[in-house]
Amino acid sequence: MAGRFFTFYGGSQGPWRVRSLRAITGEALPPAQRVLVAADGGSATGFGWCLRGITSNERYVEKDEHRELVARQQGLGRADSTFAALIPIRKTAEWWALSQDERREVFEEQSKHIQVGLRYLPAIARRLHHCRDVSASEPFDFLTWFEYPPSSEPAFEELLTELRASAEWRYVDREVDIRLLKAEGFYS
Repeated sequence: MAGRFFTFYGGSQGPWRVRSLRAITGEALPPAQRVLVAADGGSATGFGWCLRGITSNERYVEKDEHRELVARQQGLGRADSTFAALIPIRKTAEWWALSQDERREVFEEQSKHIQVGLRYLPAIARRLHHCRDVSASEPFDFLTWFEYPPSSEPAFEELLTELRASAEWRYVDREVDIRLLKAEGFYS
């Protein structure tokens, strides 16, 4: 998927089978059996929910961090990465009232978000989608998409535990954790 605009549909069809869907903080999403990811304005009908986001420029990342992320990150869609997670997140009005440098202070200097994430690359591939750039009416601020092999699930749990224990997560008022498995016949 080379595009920038993505829609995640939850319902009864799609290549990703839902293993679990649970609210971590705030309201849950309606149940879904499958997730379909459509790039660049693709549309679908008959789904219980759709979440939209756009990939954008990196925020809060400094030059050396960017280089390290690029050097370690492997792409999505790897044959052995049959597990995925979609984690929509909304932050509080207090977060958005902070200036860019204040958010960077919480994000990296206090929470070590980038440094934590780097420890889990390349096994866990990730892509961030910004929802606020699509519309003010989107129910989340970010859609985080992860893909990894089943053998990396314990590492993925460690990653989430570290991030959720950080100072940054004081500003999260809605988070849903959706775990997925690539359905049979969709491995190409």
